[in-house]
This record gives sequence, structure tokens and C-alpha cells, in this order.
Amino acid sequence: MTPDPREGELPTELPSSFAIGPYNIGAPVILAPMAGVTDRPFRKLCRELGAGLVVSEMVTSDTSLWDSRKSRMRLDHAGESGPISVQIAGGDPEMMAEAARENVKRGAQIIDINMGCPAKKVCKKAAGSALLRDEKLVADILETVVQSVSVPVTLKIRTGWCPDSRNGVTVAKMAEDLGISALAVHGRTRACGYHGQAEFDTIAEIVSAVKIPVFANGDITGAEKARKVLDYTGAAAVMIGRAAQGRPWIFREIAHYLATGEQLPEPSLDEVRDILITHLSELHRFYGAVMGVRIARKHVGWYVKTLADSEDFRQTFNQLECAEAQHASVREWFERRITRGAKAA
Repeated sequence: MTPDPREGELPTELPSSFAIGPYNIGAPVILAPMAGVTDRPFRKLCRELGAGLVVSEMVTSDTSLWDSRKSRMRLDHAGESGPISVQIAGGDPEMMAEAARENVKRGAQIIDINMGCPAKKVCKKAAGSALLRDEKLVADILETVVQSVSVPVTLKIRTGWCPDSRNGVTVAKMAEDLGISALAVHGRTRACGYHGQAEFDTIAEIVSAVKIPVFANGDITGAEKARKVLDYTGAAAVMIGRAAQGRPWIFREIAHYLATGEQLPEPSLDEVRDILITHLSELHRFYGAVMGVRIARKHVGWYVKTLADSEDFRQTFNQLECAEAQHASVREWFERRITRGAKAA
């Protein structure tokens, strides 16, 4: 049985910063790469709200596909604070090495290798977590990429291909021996997808088996859970994915709790509105009038889904076709809620 890291007392020792190559990461809370989510506007916002490191959404290792609009957007890191970490995905060692070199030319300061994505369309191409079935290919990719660039290379994995084949410890040792600078581990196998609960036993075993920094990932939804996961696994940091969607302030909440043992209050409606308006503006600016409006819909949905009586607003918002209307709609909806709250007080 997997012990539940939610149980237990607060630690007596506070977390310290850690290094990835020459880069010191001050806060032990990291934004996980998520396709279609961790674009430049979102990465920038999460850094401003307390993330110690952010990782870009994965880019294919096939550089011949980089002329697409989607790839060009994913490869854009203009104005980002360093260190800039870029994730690449693929199954051919030489193509992965070429993608790593090209990303470094474009400003990447850390290259992250994806061996954790469970998506069928990725695994069908013998990439992502599918690679965990072939340890020799894993070794070839890691060695070739590490030797191809002068910047640190990190790796994201799952605990294995399926519950009967958890080889995370073996892969972690191999990664360390081949020069990987840090390792993120999602506490599920590829077969588990995102079903069931993440387990942290394997992550704890990996931490004990290697000396490089290990990041614990999976089902970490708040500050107390982050603290308990770090205590149980001994990991250097937690990596936050889905829990940051619509809640980018989760990074400052976790960082503050890890440093002080104190919970920050939930952001006020005024602050949520201001963060959302800023995020909207960045999305419209980055993607343009048409794509920015479309992409904003899912982000706004994540922001308001936890607020009562938001369904009608979401449906109305999703019909809006211009940036100005989206801004006005968000402001009006929050103003009504803020005014109603003030009257109730």
C-alpha cells in the first residue's frame, strides 16, 4: 500500500534551493510542461507568482515540422526570465540531439527530455512514456542529447510503463550515469494515464538511488500536500501541472508554506480579476486577435470553474469573438460578484 503523504506533522527542516547545472533554483516548486497550456504567457505569469522554474510545452524533435504556426509559438521565448527550460519529445537519438542544439541556438538554457507523456498520439510514435519499454533506446537518447549540447539536460519520466513494470529506479540510475542534471518523476505508470491516485513510493526509491535533484509530480494540489510529498519522498522540489490551471497563484502559496509553515489566504476576487485580466491581455498580444480569443476561453473556464454560479458566464464568454468583449465581460462579471460580496458584508 502506498502511504498517504497527507498524513504526518510539519517538518523541522525547511527546504533549501537546489541547482540544475550552473542555475540555482530558489523556490522548490516547478511548473510542469503541459501541451496547449504552458505557453509563454502562462509561463511568465507562473514565474511572477512564485514558480522557481517553468518548463515549456513539449516541442517535436522533428525540426522539419518547426515551420508550423504552433511550433513557432512554442519556440518563442522572447522576454522570458531565465533559466529557460525547453522540453523536446521524440524517439530518434540523432533527431533529439539536433532538436536540442537548435533550441539552444534559440535561447534554451536547459533542455528537458520528455519520457513521461502518456498521450496515445505521442506513445504511438515511440516517444514520451513509451520509451520506458526500451531501456537501451532510453540510454542512447540520453547519452546522445547530453553530449550534443553544453547546457544542462533534464529528464521527465513516469514510474514505468505499467504497474507490473515499474523501472523508474533503473532509468533514474542510468540517467544520472549518463549526465542528466535533474529528474522529474510523475507518480503513475503510462498505463495508468491520469487515473487513480499517484503513488510516491517509487519516487522515494528513486531519490534514495541517485544524487541528482528529483522533482515529485502528480496530484499535488496545494501547499500542505506539497510539504507532505517532499517529506515522504525526500525530493528536491514538487512539480505542479493540472493544479495550476486557473490557479497560477498556487506557486506562491506552496513556496510560502514551505518556507514558513504558514498558509497564505486565498486571493481576493479583486486580485483574481486583475490576474485574469493580465493573463487575457498577454494571450491576446501573444497569439493575435483570432487565436488569442479562442485560447483565452479555456483559461477563463479554469479560472472561474471553482466559483459559484459561473456556468452561465462561461457559456456566454465562450460565444464572444473579440478581445475587447472578453475583457469587458470578465470585468463586469467580477464587479457584480465583488459588489454583491461587499453588500453582504
